[in-house]
Order: sequence, then structure tokens, then C-alpha cells
Amino acid sequence: MAAFVLMVAAEWSCGVNLAGRTAADPDRAPMLEEMAQATYAGIFDQPIKLVDGRWEGTPIVEGGASRPSVGLIDHFILTGDLDGDGFDDAAALLWESSGGSGTHLYLAAVSRDGRAVTPLDTILIGDRVQVRSGAIANGEVTLDIVRAGPDDAACCPTQRALVTWKLGSDGLTRIADKTVGTLSLVDLGGVEWVLLELGREQPLPQDVEIRLVFREDKVSGNSGCNDYFAGIVTSSPSEFSFNGMGATRMACPEPVMEVERRYLQTLAGASEFRFLAGRLVLICDTEEGPRKLVFAPRDQFIGIRTQPGK
Repeated sequence: MAAFVLMVAAEWSCGVNLAGRTAADPDRAPMLEEMAQATYAGIFDQPIKLVDGRWEGTPIVEGGASRPSVGLIDHFILTGDLDGDGFDDAAALLWESSGGSGTHLYLAAVSRDGRAVTPLDTILIGDRVQVRSGAIANGEVTLDIVRAGPDDAACCPTQRALVTWKLGSDGLTRIADKTVGTLSLVDLGGVEWVLLELGREQPLPQDVEIRLVFREDKVSGNSGCNDYFAGIVTSSPSEFSFNGMGATRMACPEPVMEVERRYLQTLAGASEFRFLAGRLVLICDTEEGPRKLVFAPRDQFIGIRTQPGK
């Protein structure tokens, strides 16, 4: 589990920057690129300054490899007016790890002062919390999260909650916290998921699109060339396996077929799912060890693919 936490931290550090904004416009909401260079208080006793979205402290033990680290999750940003001045601010997520099994998640609110960005407050969300989605409305930040419930181990949260913060003179204050259910495969339905990464840090070719849809006890989609389908067997709120997997037999160019083969072989070993700041991660058992398949909802995927250079 500690290894997975470190993999998640690494994944959070490698995201996709938003397009369509320029720092030259002082009326724009803060951008992720700017937030990646900002100074944040509230995580440690002293403020820390990110450089390209990352900060590392001195080793916890002299000569040791473990050291406190903080990173910006640079594919997740919410915009809206938080301080009531009529201009959009931004809220993003920071992770903090000191080398143990836990990874603490923080909510950071940032405003713009002319051409500079100014962090307003940073507040702890929790340890190993998963974020499904979020929004800013009426000056409040609301996150749909998965956290450890009363009977959960810290490693394996299953309690779904909606948590809301409001910015005041004392910073961010939690004003609502509502438990809304228990995590299940039902939470993956109603969304067309599009693959972003086939294994760690392996982005897909631009001309290949792989899709995944969950419906009750079945899964289906397109693997780049062929349609595929399978049944689902659930063993715990976030653990499952596929059975009876099959696919059509169309022929496509060999580069596409190779990607499709790798995807279907990996998908067949899926055993667990997690949410990663709005994205879906399937943990798959393969002959080479655990591998992650990372998906984005269709609407986010379209935004990613339409960015310059993508």
C-alpha cells in the first residue's frame, strides 16, 4: 500500500495544464502554471514555495531517502469568486507526504492581485482522501470525496461525502459535511470514461481513443479498434474482477492493434478502482506487476485533446 501511495503522488505530479488563459490578463482567474510557483502556508510550521509544482524538504533522517514533499495536482482546478470582489479566484489540490504510508490532501484557495497570484488559505482535507469532483458556487467550494469511514482502514476509504468550505476573514472554514453513501461500482456509471494512460506515464497515441462504460454488473467499450464487453464480479466496495471478457474481431493498422492488445491484456487483470482528482484509476494485476489504467470523463478528455500541442 505504501508503494501505491507513492505511485499516486507521482501521478498527481504529472498532469495536464489548462489552455486558453494567459498571465498577461490581470482579470483572469489564477492559472495552474502560476499556482505551481506560489508559496503556501498551513501545511508545515513555515510556508513552503513550490518550484514547478513541487517542494522537497531535508531528509527526515540524516542521510536517509525519505523527506517531506509537497506537490500540486496539476490536472485539477476550480474557478469562481471566493472573496466577493467580483473576479474569479481558483481552488486546487496539494498533496503532502513524509515518506510513510499516508498522503495528506489539502485544498488551496488562490486569488489574483494584478499580474501576481496570492494564496488565500490552505486547509487539510484528510489522509488518503480521494476526490471525485468539485465546484465553486455562491462563493463556496464543494468537493465530492471518498474518505475512510468508521469501519474503514486508512488505506481503503469507502465513505462518500460532500464537503463545503467558505472563505472568510479567518481563511477557509468547513461549513457543511454530509455523508452521502458508500463507495460502489454504481459510482462509475453514467459516465463515458476515456483512457489517458496505458500503464505508468504511457500516454496514448493521438489517433487512438479507448473508451470504457460501466452499466450495473457489466462493462463495455471500444479498445481502439474493436468493441469489447465483460461481466463484473464485486468482492468489496472498490474491488472487483471481470469475467466472460470478449470482443469483436475487426482488423485495424498494426500500431492500433498493438495498443489494443496491451490495453485488453491489462484490463483483464483489473482488481480495484480509485478516484484521482476527478479521474478514474483502475489497478490491474499483470505479469510485470501492478499497472494503472488512468481514465478521464468524456468532457474532460475533449478539453485535454484540444489543448495546443496535445
